[in-house]
Amino acid sequence: MVEVTVTPPSSLADRSVEVLVRGLSPSQLVTVRAALTDEQGERFQARAFFRADQAGEVAPGRHAALGGSYAGVWPMGLFWFLQPDTLFRRLIKKDVAGSPFLVRLEVFDGLHLVDGPQDQPLGSCVAERWYVGPGVRRVPVRQGRVRGALFLPP
Repeated sequence: MVEVTVTPPSSLADRSVEVLVRGLSPSQLVTVRAALTDEQGERFQARAFFRADQAGEVAPGRHAALGGSYAGVWPMGLFWFLQPDTLFRRLIKKDVAGSPFLVRLEVFDGLHLVDGPQDQPLGSCVAERWYVGPGVRRVPVRQGRVRGALFLPP
């Protein structure tokens, strides 16, 4: 059974995480895809092709992506290279304190270029990416012509 893990599973958006895929066959060619849906319902995706090592593992921080959204060793590449399905859309988080972005990581056998309804991942997991830490308070600022928000630590 293929296992996909993100460590830590819940983190701030500017913090690095470690993605690890286990349970593959040695030298197996796989596609790892990251996908999220933003608050407006727009979908963003990144994918990378990897060849599993002799232990049957893929770790983007140690193994080079052979292609896809990026190539080479990029520990956070699946998060950094997210692209919209609809052209000219931007990934923006409006409700920074209320909820995280949920990034679904999936592993597919072989080169997986196009999504189809019959495609079943070998394994998957979800990573939470928060924009505000626990206990941080958001205070709206309205003074004269100045508009903004002040984020106060606990």
